[in-house]
Amino acid sequence: MINVCDIQVMKPLLAQHGFHFSKAKGQNFLIAPWVPQSIAEDSGVDATAGVLEIGPGIGPLTQQLALRAGKVCAVELDDRLKPILELTTGEFENLEIVWADVLKLDIPSLVKEKFAGLRPMACANLPYYITSPILTALLEAECFDCVTVMVQKEVAQRIAASAGSVDYSAFSIFCQYYAEPELLFDVPAHCFLPQPKVTSAVISLKVRKDRNWGVLDEKVFFRTVRASFAMRRKKLANGLASGFPELGKNGAGEVIAECGFDENVRGETLSIPEFALLANAIAGRLK
Repeated sequence: MINVCDIQVMKPLLAQHGFHFSKAKGQNFLIAPWVPQSIAEDSGVDATAGVLEIGPGIGPLTQQLALRAGKVCAVELDDRLKPILELTTGEFENLEIVWADVLKLDIPSLVKEKFAGLRPMACANLPYYITSPILTALLEAECFDCVTVMVQKEVAQRIAASAGSVDYSAFSIFCQYYAEPELLFDVPAHCFLPQPKVTSAVISLKVRKDRNWGVLDEKVFFRTVRASFAMRRKKLANGLASGFPELGKNGAGEVIAECGFDENVRGETLSIPEFALLANAIAGRLK
C-alpha cells in the first residue's frame, strides 16, 4: 500500500501526473499518517459498515476506511485524481469510486444501492468552503448511523455548542436536531499540504434514531430558529417579528408569553425543546 501521507512519496506522484492543488476546490492533502488512521478508528467503522466517503483526494483516509469497512464508496468531484487514486487505492476490492458532485446526488438512493445489508456511515475530510451544505445533505438524508468529518475547528465547536454559549448558532441546532455531536480531536495545520491557515478538528455526529422533540412542523421549527438568530443579542421578539411578518411585533410578544418565556429572552439562550415549544405555538397561529 502506497504511503500517500509521506511527502517524499506524494510530491513526486503528484508531479508525475501534472497535478496542481486547486484553491477553488479547497484541496489540502494530509501528510500526517496518524490523522486518517485515527479518523477511521474513532469513527467506529468495521466489517459491518458501508462507508460513504466524500472527497477522497489522493486516498489517505480512503485506504484506512477500506482496510476496516465492508465496503467504501468514495465520491470525488476532481477527475484529475483518477490515475492517482488508481495507484493509491486500486488494490481494494471493497472500494468503489463515484466521479460526481455529492451535492448533486440522491444520497439515500446511492446508500441503498451501494450498501445493501451493511450499516451505512459517512466519513470525510471536508473542504472548508462547502462544510455546511455537505453536512446538511448528509444529515437530511436520514440514512446514516454516524457521520464523522474533519472540519475547521471553529465549525466543529459551533456544531457541538450548548445553548447560551458564544458558539451556539442556528447551525448548532440544525446538527443537534438530527444527531449527537462529539468532538474527537484537533488536527494542526502542519498535518496538511498545503498548510491551511486554521486548525482543523474531527467531530462525530451519531444520528438520532428517535427525534422526540415534539415538533409539529419542521419547516416552521427551522424558520423559527433562523429568525431567532438573525438578530443576535437582540430580544427574541425582534427576530420573530422580522422572520414572521404575519405575526408582527405584538403577535411575537404574545407567542413568547404563551410559552412562558421572559419578554426580554434572547434566541441564543433557548434549547431545542424550547424552540420546539415556540415553533409549535407559532405554527398554531399561522394556521
